Formats: sequence, C-alpha cells, structure tokens
Amino acid sequence: MCTLEKHGDVFVLTLTGSSDVDEHRFGPSAIDSILSAIAKAKAEATPGSALITTSHGKFFSNGLDLAWAQAAGSRAGARERLLYMVESFRPVVAAMMDLPMPTVAAVNGHAAAAGFTLALSHDYVIMRRDKGVLYMSEVDIGATLPDYFTALFRAKVGSATARRDVLLRAKKIKGEEALRMGLVQAAYDSEEQVAEASMRLAKQMAGRKWAGEVYAEIRKSLYPDLCGVLGLDIRAVVSNSKL
Repeated sequence: MCTLEKHGDVFVLTLTGSSDVDEHRFGPSAIDSILSAIAKAKAEATPGSALITTSHGKFFSNGLDLAWAQAAGSRAGARERLLYMVESFRPVVAAMMDLPMPTVAAVNGHAAAAGFTLALSHDYVIMRRDKGVLYMSEVDIGATLPDYFTALFRAKVGSATARRDVLLRAKKIKGEEALRMGLVQAAYDSEEQVAEASMRLAKQMAGRKWAGEVYAEIRKSLYPDLCGVLGLDIRAVVSNSKL
C-alpha cells in the first residue's frame, strides 16, 4: 500500500506497511494503490511539479508478494498468481515513464527485484550508504526476467558489466558500489540525509517550472526500446506559446 502527500510542488509517494520491518511487497492491492497514487499526482500536476517515492524502515521494497502467490495452494496456482502480478506491475513502470514531472526514488533500505525495478523507473535514485542493498534475485530464485524488466535495465544501466553483475550474478550492491556502477546518483549515511537530499533535488527540479508534458515526452524519447515494450507512444509536443 502507499500514501500520497504534497509538499509545495513536490508529491511524496510513501510505500507503507504495518511496521518498520514490513517488506513493502507488491501484491494486487499494493499495485492498485501505487497506480492510483501515480494517477492522482498526474491529474494534479502543474508546471514545476516533481515526485519522490520513498518508504520507512528496513525495506524500500522486497519485490512482488511471493507469499500471496504461494497461498494459491498449488504450483500451477502460484505460477498463475505470479504471472498476474508481473503483468499488473507493468503499468506501474509505464506510468512512471509517462509521468509529466521529474521523479526521485529515495531508497532508504533494501530494494529487491520489483522493488529495484520501481526505483530504477525514476529519473534519479538516491540511497543509503550505511544500510540497504540493491538486488535482482531472479536468477537466485529460479525465475526469468519479464521483458519490461530487461528493457528497463538495458535502458537505464549503461555498463554491460554492471548489467551482468546485477542480473546474472544476483550481486547485492550497497550504496558506494551502486554509485560507482552508475545505478544511483548519490549515497548518504542515514535515512534523514536521503530524505533531505531527495527533497532538495526534487525542489531544484520543480523550481525550473518545466512543462510536464514536454518533460515526459523527452524522457520517453531517451528510451524508445523500453517504451515500445511498455506500449508507450512518443509524441512531438511544443508548449511554448511563442513557437
């Protein structure tokens, strides 16, 4: 589940749970909640809006809700539920890529699998140096990558070596190494510093008062293969009234 608050021009989407050790797993209800929050931010966007996605506690998100899948009671049922979540999560990545404002992921804890994917769907990723890892677990758990996961990593991670280590070694990557690998833009020593840096960056971006529709189309144009997999069109937009 999640909440959406607005601080001036900055929307803050917070992944929520029952405690500080909640893993913020993405089951059907949580995915619907995130989609609703993104849609609300999009509907209320103005020139100069920005969005931060964050959480509290040990986990940013530990990925899809595998317990919900396994609760189906059979191997076939679990597989069906897992595939359902995979396809349900696709619109979340598409919505982030199409959101008409700059986006910042404030990663305060572990971000694994779909949680890492959500973070990477943002324009900027800021994480803790002292706690938390980025981790793509699929090769460890014996599951292939959804096509849009692969497309996202190919689009956002420029180094083939980094993609190999993340996806084929299932390497658990802490803040300093993530920074060296180009997976994040900055790493800080505490949750408070991550929150402050993320808000500072979001406000800087918001202060430019860019036209959101133009921003979104330029973003999509940077990642045409990813947008093709997500079913997103890329359009030419001119918002300057003098042109």
